[in-house]
Amino acid sequence: MKKMMMFLICAAAVAFSTGAAFAEKPVLGVAEFRNTASGVYWWGGGVGWELSGMLTNELAATNSFRVVERSKLEHVLREQDLADYGRVAKGTGAKIGKLTGAQYLVLGTVSAFERNVSKTRGGVGFRGVRVGGKKEDAYLAVDLRVVDTTTGEIKFARTVEGRAASKGIRLGLYRGGFGGNLEKENKTPAGKAIRAAIVEITDFLECAMVKKGGCMAEYDAKERKRRDSLKDSIKLD
Repeated sequence: MKKMMMFLICAAAVAFSTGAAFAEKPVLGVAEFRNTASGVYWWGGGVGWELSGMLTNELAATNSFRVVERSKLEHVLREQDLADYGRVAKGTGAKIGKLTGAQYLVLGTVSAFERNVSKTRGGVGFRGVRVGGKKEDAYLAVDLRVVDTTTGEIKFARTVEGRAASKGIRLGLYRGGFGGNLEKENKTPAGKAIRAAIVEITDFLECAMVKKGGCMAEYDAKERKRRDSLKDSIKLD
């Protein structure tokens, strides 16, 4: 009898601690991504929600967040007034939180995309795979905002970058990874840059919202480097 009581007490303690930890996880909703950059050849109908889905999956995989499903979020967001994208309009944030359960709304805007393709010497082709003859680089910047759905306040804002390069390797259509409109970007530098940015966003949010403390130094250093690089690229007469 005593052993049974001890087992029940231990089980209850584990259940309570697990429930408490689960309750403490930030609840996020990831809105449809927007695009303000020029030359984004892979952008098209549905891509904004595809990127949202990718980020949702990455966030859920960390086990540090509870993430609202797109089916609960999409309809509500379309009905609400997100007048200035990146800022929840007054009076609508609480409703978004109430209807979806999200404490925070994650907003992403593709603000820059660059793709550089250059020819190199040589190149050998065999059965649809070509090695050599081409070098391709891709760069992606995403302006990220995390909005408190209760107050409409922007809690976190950061520009996140993704980079990728390919030297002379071209593969045929790859069926894994991306789906939908982005499927053709599997294994391309552009696709890799997108993935890199999504992972970087996930790591930043986990650091800023869950881990906190010392891990922010790395992201602050990246932000300073990005700003310094931007300043260096601006030349005034």
